Amino acid sequence: MMDLGLLIIRLVVGLTFVGHGAQKLFGWFGGYGLKGTGGWLESIGLKPGVTMALLAGLGELVGGLLFAAGVGTWVGALLIALTMLVAIVKVHGANGYWATQNGYEYNLVLIAVAIGVALIGPGAYVLF
Repeated sequence: MMDLGLLIIRLVVGLTFVGHGAQKLFGWFGGYGLKGTGGWLESIGLKPGVTMALLAGLGELVGGLLFAAGVGTWVGALLIALTMLVAIVKVHGANGYWATQNGYEYNLVLIAVAIGVALIGPGAYVLF
């Protein structure tokens, strides 16, 4: 049952990050693409914005794919954790802990899940 539990966690978290990366990179799923995301990133002080959007999008997309597949779980978890750490530092940290106040609660949970799964291992159900 533990292996099935790890698979569910990896798929939900990993594929959610794939979606977020696709929003930034391609404008899919209601996202703004590189140009739109880059403009917003510049507005919060991350410059050059398009380059930062590309790095964030690739981190989320690649990290999510690796995490979901259970291949390179440590690398995927690190990419997920790094993107969430930047989100905390640049966006959510000043708002306190709770997500209801746009705080970093959710970001911290995702970091804990990613690192926790990396420490435990991906389980038996991996892509290859």
